Parts: sequence; C-alpha cells; structure tokens
Amino acid sequence: MAGTNGKQKTARDMILSMAVIVLVAGFIYLFIPHDDSPQETKRVDYRVELLTARRAASYPVAAPEGLPDAWKATSVRYQGDEFEAWHLGFHDPEGEYVAVEQSTQRRPLFVDERTQGAKETGRTEKIDGRTWTRYEGGRYDALVLEGTKGSTTVVTGTASFAQLTKMADALKTE
Repeated sequence: MAGTNGKQKTARDMILSMAVIVLVAGFIYLFIPHDDSPQETKRVDYRVELLTARRAASYPVAAPEGLPDAWKATSVRYQGDEFEAWHLGFHDPEGEYVAVEQSTQRRPLFVDERTQGAKETGRTEKIDGRTWTRYEGGRYDALVLEGTKGSTTVVTGTASFAQLTKMADALKTE
C-alpha cells in the first residue's frame, strides 16, 4: 500500500498546480489593460500606386474620381508578374467594403475569385454609358464591366448594389 500514497500526492499536486495557473491567468486578464473597441480603419493614399500601375499596365487602369471623403481607401496593390492585376479597396460611408478589381487573368476565373463565387444574374445596367452585368453571391455582390478587351473590370464587395453603382459611376481611366 505504500505506492498509493505517492499517486494521491501526484494527483493532488497536479490539481493544486492547475488552480494556481488559473488564478494567475485570471489576475493577468483582469488587471492588464486590453482594448476591445474596434480598431479605426486606416486610410491609404493610392495616388503613387495608381500612377505606377497606369504606366505599367497593358490596359487602362480604373480608379474613382469625385467620391466624397466618407469613402475611405483602405488597400491598394498592383501586380505585374504572372498576369497584371490592380486592386483598390474602400470602406463606403456605411462601413461596407467595396473593391475595384482589374486583371488580364482569364475572365471566368478572375470574376469567380474576386467575387468569391458570386453568380451572374443575367441583369445588366447602364452606368455612365457603360454596360455592367450584375453578380450576386453569399458574401459579395458585384458589377462586371462588359465590352472590354484584354482585361476584366469588377466592382465587388459587401456593400449594396446602390453603393457598387456609385463606385462604378465614379471610375475613370485617366
């Protein structure tokens, strides 16, 4: 029976150690400051990247002009390696996400990737004299510009079609 006393001490010591660890973790959580408020999204200046992309791209690179300051640019990138790709992301005045995406990648693959699987609705609309096709999806909706050769332009995001339309209407290529 000498062996059972050692096993009881080991189990008791393990339980006491766990209790000490939980107390220390609780103390740290309660008394170390932490900020649970949502972080303010940082505005980016995309002018330099836009000029660079417009010089490098084989297609007319689109960016909005004349949007109110409530539209906040949050991300920008141009990649010219495997296929040319332009991305410009915004938060609209309602806090939703809107992105302008352009690429020379194969159209069906590019639209599927950028819209996160949204499906063509068959509905089109004229925006600033250009024809755009509507896509609807579980996460993103989109407008895809028709009639462009050599590249595909997509306005996509979590925003409403009204906001996507405002972005599409503001797009200029020079």
